[in-house]
Amino acid sequence: MCGVAGIFSYKDNAPAVNPHELRLIRDHMRNRGPDGKGEWYSSTHRVGLAHRRLSIIDLDERATQPMVSKDGRYVISFNGEIYNYRELRRKLEQKGCHFRTTSDTEVILHLFAERGVAMLQELRGMFAIALWDNYENKLLLARDPYGIKPLYYSDDGLTLRVASQVKALVAGGKISRKQEPAGLVGFYLFGSVPEPFTLYDSIRAVPASSYMYITTSGPSKPMAYFSIPETLCDAAHAIGKLKHAELQQVFREHLLDSVGHHMEADVPVGAFLSAGIDSSALVGLMAEISGKRGAPITTITLGFDEFKGSQDDEAPLAEEIAEGYGTNHIIRRVSELEFQEDLPKFMEAMDQPSIDGLNTWFVSKAAREQGLKVAVSGIGGDELFGGYPSFKEIPRCVRYFSAPSKIPGLGDLATIIGSSSWATNAKINPKFWGLLKYGGTYPGAYLLKRGLFMPWELSNVLDQDVILAGLETLKPMLMIEKEISPDPGAAFQRVASMESSLYMKNQLLRDSDWASMAHSLEIRVPLVDAELLNKFAPLIATINGDQCKKMFGLTPIPPISDIALNRKKTGFKTPIEKWMKNMNIGDRGDANSGTKNSPWARKWAQSVINYQTSGDFS
Repeated sequence: MCGVAGIFSYKDNAPAVNPHELRLIRDHMRNRGPDGKGEWYSSTHRVGLAHRRLSIIDLDERATQPMVSKDGRYVISFNGEIYNYRELRRKLEQKGCHFRTTSDTEVILHLFAERGVAMLQELRGMFAIALWDNYENKLLLARDPYGIKPLYYSDDGLTLRVASQVKALVAGGKISRKQEPAGLVGFYLFGSVPEPFTLYDSIRAVPASSYMYITTSGPSKPMAYFSIPETLCDAAHAIGKLKHAELQQVFREHLLDSVGHHMEADVPVGAFLSAGIDSSALVGLMAEISGKRGAPITTITLGFDEFKGSQDDEAPLAEEIAEGYGTNHIIRRVSELEFQEDLPKFMEAMDQPSIDGLNTWFVSKAAREQGLKVAVSGIGGDELFGGYPSFKEIPRCVRYFSAPSKIPGLGDLATIIGSSSWATNAKINPKFWGLLKYGGTYPGAYLLKRGLFMPWELSNVLDQDVILAGLETLKPMLMIEKEISPDPGAAFQRVASMESSLYMKNQLLRDSDWASMAHSLEIRVPLVDAELLNKFAPLIATINGDQCKKMFGLTPIPPISDIALNRKKTGFKTPIEKWMKNMNIGDRGDANSGTKNSPWARKWAQSVINYQTSGDFS
């Protein structure tokens, strides 16, 4: 995995690219790529691309980036992995293309020369691309379908700057630090900043599944080339009923294919192993594939003394699963002292504010300690197979509150009551007061389910002018509604689309990126794969989520144990709440009255913002 950086002085009156600034941006991301660095400048010095490299495919220096095409027309700085690069390379060679490396980066260069942006439809993997065209004087920025790999840009009207991290752009010294109200409001509403916003008014994310061009006229609007709700919608009637045995076989074929592709590397590929179905089944499939290749995989499980003897202690069952599949298994114990020592580094590495990421931080640290550069994660299984409670709770909420939510003024009255001091002192869950206003629609019910603070509570943590500006720009209900347009057609698919396009994209995938890259580790997610979604969408339209999960658990040979298959879902937890209390983090008395009696996540959110804006935990 790598770090992308670039500067394009696209207006004639813009200053030429300053190499010092470009290197500051690039080298702020040194942990993303400790194995090498490079830079390239156009002959006019109006364009500069830079790169930090974590070498995983073609470890030779010949694959160093930025990489220039043989004819000198194209220059690329690329972050990610293209899992089908071997198939693409074979097709290109059949057409007469000659390669100088065995890297996936060079495949992108040749494929773009042949297909232009249409190539994005053919790339199976995770990617963030900055590609300069020397003939047409334009810069292409593009991200993978799910937005696994980040890419941010800042445009001041003269010069465009781009990087894999928000903080890297800021480190260049030329970015305004003016706060973005939509980013702040979005964070307090959801616990992460919804893209394309960031905490900075001057920085935006290239949206997932989109590309954009920057020419001498400036940046174009991002253009989408893939849509999760559209994929689910198109698949709703694409397949007839299959018998259980046939479904199981199809599940196995598709999942083996995805896992096999995601194990493509010139270095060992390990795995994170919890005691859940998703990671256990992935490890089982990986063990099958690695067995044929002759090398056992390394699996990592986190253990916490605070969880010993409880259902949250995943270590004992994970150890049994690992033994069953013959992995080289590591149980990494994390103590409260280590949490305290790592907290400043964790906060500093956090590229955008988030209430999550601590588990990924420690398991990535443990994987790197074992010498791994690549690890597979089960992220995406709950979104694909309906593993979250939201798949049942959101449709139920809509069913119950659809009619009462249509009564004029009733929902507004309830939220007014909910924002009163009486409601706060009564210690009633704030979301209760939003049921009549929001509970009758899928976007509203999703906000209630995933929301951190409710809209009427924002005045407890933000100034009124910030709230008004942020809500006006963010438009949270329209933002959520967009992720079920076109309508995927059924309750399961609607929730799957919202969870994948919002919670997974803005929180899980983003946190996985920065928390792993802080330890120079690449996380791969075989269940977050556009090709897999295309294949699975017709199947999940015919069966329910519980059945999907169990079928997934039965895909390896041998299948995962009955204990793991039927274990109650707990998630990948850490004892952060207890640790926070011991450090008095977030305990600010009555300074924010709306959060005084709130769950620990709200206090943690306030601490995160305090650190991101002032460097202070309190």
